[in-house]
Amino acid sequence: MSANVVHNLWTAAAADGIAKIPAPKIEYAQLSPVLIVVAAAVLGILAEAFVPRKARYHAQLFLSVVALAASFAAVVGLAAGGYGTTKKHIAAMGAIAIDGPTLFLQGTILLASVVAVFTFAERRLDPETHGNRVDSFVAQAASVPGSESEKAAVKAGFTTTEVFPLLMFAVAGMLVFPAANDLLTLFIALEVFSLPLYLLCALARRKRLLSQEAAVKYFLLGAFSSAFLLFGVALLYGYAGSVSYARIAEVVEGTVQSVDPALADTMGNDALLLIGGAMVLMGLLFKVGAVPFHMWTPDVYQGAPTPVTGFMAAATKVAAFGALLRLLYVVLPGLKWDWRPVMWGVVIITMLGGAIVAITQTDVKRLLAYSSIAHAGFILAGVIAGTGEGISSVLFYLAAYSFVTIGAFAVVTLVRDAGGEATHLSKWAGLGRRSPLVAAVFAVFLLAFAGIPLTSGFSGKFAVFKAAAQSGAGALVVVGVIASAIAAFFYIRVIVLMFFSEPKPEGPTVAVPSPLTMTAIGMGVLVTVVLGVAPQYFLDLASQAGGFVR
Repeated sequence: MSANVVHNLWTAAAADGIAKIPAPKIEYAQLSPVLIVVAAAVLGILAEAFVPRKARYHAQLFLSVVALAASFAAVVGLAAGGYGTTKKHIAAMGAIAIDGPTLFLQGTILLASVVAVFTFAERRLDPETHGNRVDSFVAQAASVPGSESEKAAVKAGFTTTEVFPLLMFAVAGMLVFPAANDLLTLFIALEVFSLPLYLLCALARRKRLLSQEAAVKYFLLGAFSSAFLLFGVALLYGYAGSVSYARIAEVVEGTVQSVDPALADTMGNDALLLIGGAMVLMGLLFKVGAVPFHMWTPDVYQGAPTPVTGFMAAATKVAAFGALLRLLYVVLPGLKWDWRPVMWGVVIITMLGGAIVAITQTDVKRLLAYSSIAHAGFILAGVIAGTGEGISSVLFYLAAYSFVTIGAFAVVTLVRDAGGEATHLSKWAGLGRRSPLVAAVFAVFLLAFAGIPLTSGFSGKFAVFKAAAQSGAGALVVVGVIASAIAAFFYIRVIVLMFFSEPKPEGPTVAVPSPLTMTAIGMGVLVTVVLGVAPQYFLDLASQAGGFVR
């Protein structure tokens, strides 16, 4: 009898509890771009387990391209349905913001990822080994460099097709990162796209030890930055009693209505806000590659397989800048007078530091890495503006920059000698005479990086500098122009080296790529020229997408 009573008490208590737990409301249609990519990543893992080894490469490539195209179509569908403008709202129970910047950045990441997948899939650049075509990635990731097991894997013609699901998981994290509307979602998205990238950096077929060193450096420094970000999240929670962006912004502005008595003592403590905000900002600036959080960039860009470097340099920047914009414009607009002076300092040392150190580089991949640091500074000049024009100029610059970057790294994969890619600048001497087309295409990308008129780089720089000047940061624009002039020196130096130096008789050859890499490079050139000659439509698109939901 007593057991019956206890049982009834439990069921009554459970019934009470069930009434109080709200059922989750998930807007699957609006989250479909992310869900499609996650589903493809999971299917990719299943394909590794069940598809025969011979068929895996084609299955993974097909799956990745179809999923990214479907995800992009979903983004376009949402934008056409007005979710970037009139219907923008907070989805997934407050975790994800569906608005203009989210859809614009997701579209940019997906297009850049499609182009990156083509470079991942390239298998015609290296000479065939044991009758098998090989790609940029190690035959068997688990084997020790130079060991018998590695030689056996190469001889058997193994390929690491796991790179495709890893890429898809990274893309899924990147799609959530700029859309995150609370600090925990932000952190989870950061880890979801960082962990696959740590692995991808270690998988180079040639120069494996350099590749593994790059991955370890990236992992250790990335773990530090994640720890800073997470500690900042904890402090901001202590300050506002919530991890929701809107709630933190209300507490900062003093417009909050109800206060939990348990949190009343710490709420509104400015020390928690300032230290927590600085730590979260630090984690995001690390991902962006801003000085002084840039130390990983040149080593990782140089050591990682070049297709991975191109993907990271483009897509990671787009995702990280999206998250940074949302943090500064949605969570901390009330702190503008506190974060602007700090960001001024970061922008100036990032622009000048990246440009000056790039002059001393002798390796093409390191040169492009320091160039990417300088570009992070230019984009931050638009972030600092604090206006709608600032947001739209940053969105446009990111779209333009990502295609130029993937195209430039795709060209780097073509110039090869007996040891694989010939990345030392001395080996590029006279390339314009040996292979005029490849040198001309690389020159177009370098001119875009330098911001020469009629390229996308000029349109992007003009937009961010104009937004910064209109917001009263004229001095910053002057520094930016000086940094651009310094940067133009080393870009033009490479062009002079390619076209006006004598080619060495034992110099590298230019490999003939498959249509995949040709498409990637062609897309880069097309976007560079179109956004340079006729940027207005895309600038209008970015300005329409420039409103955050809160």
